[in-house]
Amino acid sequence: MVQWTDFERATIQDIFSKMDYETVGPAALSRCLVVYPWTQRYFGNFGNLYNAAAIMGNPLVAKHGKTILYSLERGVKNMDNLKDTYAELSVLHSEKLRVDPDNFKLLSDCLTIVVAAQMGKTFTGEVQAALQKFLAVVVSALGRQYH
Repeated sequence: MVQWTDFERATIQDIFSKMDYETVGPAALSRCLVVYPWTQRYFGNFGNLYNAAAIMGNPLVAKHGKTILYSLERGVKNMDNLKDTYAELSVLHSEKLRVDPDNFKLLSDCLTIVVAAQMGKTFTGEVQAALQKFLAVVVSALGRQYH
């Protein structure tokens, strides 16, 4: 089990309570699909993903980006039980969707960049460490079924 400090808990909760899911989710997923184009293969039914403008303007990408953040919100509410919180999603992504688990890390990196840009100077090293720890634990939980 992961040990969370009071600072980490408060920071993660604060980040997600102030986050604009309508902006951050689509921006993070779009960034991932643009920067790591091989990740697009999992979104073949999303239509036009031919260039950055198409990806950023794609309503299905935006919708799924928001879905990802709402899933992360579930994790924020269950920080002491992330493995169970993401057990079903781990099975779905490994057995049905066959997503390479390394892509979860790529997306978490893109999310960190988007959050950093939005938070500006308040995104200190300590805040980044807390966010990245949380995302790493979520990535591990999502990858659990693969092991």
